[in-house]
Amino acid sequence: MDATVHGLSQRRKPVAVARDVMARDVGAELRHQTFRRWVVSAAVVSAGGVGIVGAFLAFAAPIVLGPTDTQRLLTRGGAVLIVFLAVAVPVMMRVRRHRFAAGTAWLSEGRRPTPREQRMTLGASGEAVRLSAAVWGVGAVIFGSLALGQQVATAVYIFSVVALGGISTSAVWYLIVERVMRPVSARALDGTAPDRRIGPPIGRRLVMAWLLATGVPLLGVAVLAVGYLADVGFRAQRTFAAILILVAVAIVVGLFAILVAIRSVTERVTALRRALAKVQAGDFCARVEVDDASEIGRLQAGFNTMTAGLAERERIRDTFGTYVDRDVAEHILRASGSVQAQEVDVTLMFVDVRGFTALAEQLQPTEVVATLNRLFERIVPIVHRHGGHVDKYAGDGLMAVFGAPRHQDRHADDALDAALQIASAVRDEFSGTLSVGVGLNSGPVVAGNVGGAGRLEFSVIGDAVNIASRVESATRQTGDTVLLTAATVSQLTRYQGDFEARPGLALKGKTNPVDVFAPIAARTAAVTIAS
Repeated sequence: MDATVHGLSQRRKPVAVARDVMARDVGAELRHQTFRRWVVSAAVVSAGGVGIVGAFLAFAAPIVLGPTDTQRLLTRGGAVLIVFLAVAVPVMMRVRRHRFAAGTAWLSEGRRPTPREQRMTLGASGEAVRLSAAVWGVGAVIFGSLALGQQVATAVYIFSVVALGGISTSAVWYLIVERVMRPVSARALDGTAPDRRIGPPIGRRLVMAWLLATGVPLLGVAVLAVGYLADVGFRAQRTFAAILILVAVAIVVGLFAILVAIRSVTERVTALRRALAKVQAGDFCARVEVDDASEIGRLQAGFNTMTAGLAERERIRDTFGTYVDRDVAEHILRASGSVQAQEVDVTLMFVDVRGFTALAEQLQPTEVVATLNRLFERIVPIVHRHGGHVDKYAGDGLMAVFGAPRHQDRHADDALDAALQIASAVRDEFSGTLSVGVGLNSGPVVAGNVGGAGRLEFSVIGDAVNIASRVESATRQTGDTVLLTAATVSQLTRYQGDFEARPGLALKGKTNPVDVFAPIAARTAAVTIAS
């Protein structure tokens, strides 16, 4: 046995190893693609920010310097810009590569992230913004200082333009990095939200988009207005031109930022709405990807937890319905498990296989069970179609109730119709090799939970139940497939056939015998076990 277990474990190892290798390969590829997209987007956003700021300083400056001062400033500024970019870009790339590698090593290793790695992955957007803002802040100080030898107003103006440009570029950079990192964030979260929020909440992101779309241009306009009103040398025509350029930048860049911020929310809400539609349609396996560490991520994880609970509840409900009759299960669920006993008028049906002992001796146990299941698969749907429910199985027979827990005005008619169809179905299915006896009786019973010690079942109790059982037993003596009592006959309203009276049943505790009848329509269905 040990050798067998060892052999099975040895065969499983290659499968597990292959799965681990595949996970590492997929993670490494995702890591590589994400960093590549990160670098490309960083280059595009940074180049765009530098280009816009440079163009604004070169062509929209409200201060006009002399030719010598302008030449000196351009020469010094160009040289400093080249040196600054030559130093800042490699430093930024080195820092970002190191931080990205440290925060996403788990992807290449095919494992779950540690709490620290998860925080680094989910906080990558904020870290990128802080690094970008720091570089732009240093640049604003350096380039503003270059103009101190010319005019203080010029230095303040250059510092303000570079600083505001850095704010805008950093905000755009944050929105793009957040989107680029979304697949990695989803892997890091693995369907669950973190214990505490990581990164800015939705409100702060929208404020950031507003700051980019409206706040920064307004600050730029304010700087130009203050400079013009303070009479520090701002030319009116160039000042108004600069304001118009700021408005154009606000429209284009601001619209882009707002759209990105809105899509970051609406895409996830749309995914939730579609998953919710699946749940409403009955698909409790619907899930959404958890790719955010803010309120949205908690909403996504909460939805997944809810659907998992619904799926588990549905599984329990299906299992419950397998072992408990459908109508009874619904009745118990509607009553929240507490079903009060009540007296109701019902028709009871007992069905039993004739000569079952002899049949069991001829067949293997598995064949006996298969035969019974085949029989019940024909009988139970007929009971359900006529509004009844199977109260219990008893070996080779069953007891069905019509009129409880679901009320039926014509439970006697429904029970007789079901009995006649059962007789016909058994005859057609087994062609004389198997026969059943069906007994019907109507009367008052008490319906409700029966049991104790934490285990209950819905059932009916009363004298009418005992009589119905005895009526079914009488079919063996009379040779009829279906027998019913006078109490059931008296409640029939639809049956058009005739009945034949059978000898009354003398029951223990009863003064008078119970009158029983056989419907003539069912007489031809009486069959015996083939010899």
